[in-house]
Amino acid sequence: MTALTTTNLPGLKLLSRGKVRDIYATSSPDHLLFVATDRISAYDVILRNGVPDKGKILTKISLFWFEKLKHIIPTHFVTANVDEMPEEVKQYREQLEGRTMLVKKATVIPLEAIVRGYITGSAWSEYKKSGTVHGIPLPEGLVESQKLPEPLFTPSTKAEQGSHDENISPAQAAQLIGQKLYDEISTAALRLYKEASEYALTRGLILADTKFEFGLISTPSGDKLILIDELLTPDSSRYWPANEYKPGGTQPSFDKQYLRDWLVKSGFRKGLENGPEGKEGEGWSMTEDVVEGTRKRYEEALELLTGESKA
Repeated sequence: MTALTTTNLPGLKLLSRGKVRDIYATSSPDHLLFVATDRISAYDVILRNGVPDKGKILTKISLFWFEKLKHIIPTHFVTANVDEMPEEVKQYREQLEGRTMLVKKATVIPLEAIVRGYITGSAWSEYKKSGTVHGIPLPEGLVESQKLPEPLFTPSTKAEQGSHDENISPAQAAQLIGQKLYDEISTAALRLYKEASEYALTRGLILADTKFEFGLISTPSGDKLILIDELLTPDSSRYWPANEYKPGGTQPSFDKQYLRDWLVKSGFRKGLENGPEGKEGEGWSMTEDVVEGTRKRYEEALELLTGESKA
């Protein structure tokens, strides 16, 4: 099975290639084409080889959550049916089927809206040093992967590709985008997380943390906040199996942690984003068993969350 790591749609204007998504303009000035490729990244490294069908799995998971949480906040999603997309898109059905969405064009808010229900990852690293998470003081004596007393809204900057997002305090985030917009985003993000994590638990999954992105669209009554990008996928979230949860260490996961661990074991560290030591510039490629292991975890997450198997 081959991974689609790069789309080739010569009749459409490519606007950007992100870590996972290729974004195209369409003949509709108000809409964009989002294509989820099979690329995968970890620690801001885009691996040279992809994970077959990963883009289709991510799209299915996003569509599931868009529908489930649409009562909380409007989203950018318009349709995933190629037949309902602009005429010029339909000729590329073979590449696009199952991995593309037509979305509303929005002004992206330069903030990663992260919500944490458990202390892990960069939050745990900061807490060990200073007893804080994104500058927010937390109770003493927490252990790694412990559930937090309340979910925390912990924003970060939205960096250009190739740069690292930086964790910032709520006060810094409010200064960056304005208090009113900050309040609106943090309220929506916390509500999305709470409902999603409660549902995930009924499916045997702990949603430890997740990242949302928001945008603004113009309406006759002024700018309106909407949810954009992907939603609650294993690329943007940490999912743990609830039946194996043990606070006090790292947890098995259905997300990219497996890939991150492999990268670190293979010698990756900051400064080696372009390839292993002595082979800088060659990039990083996953071994076949890491590709298969990653794919299996994504498929399992899809099945547990939605009841649907395979992409």
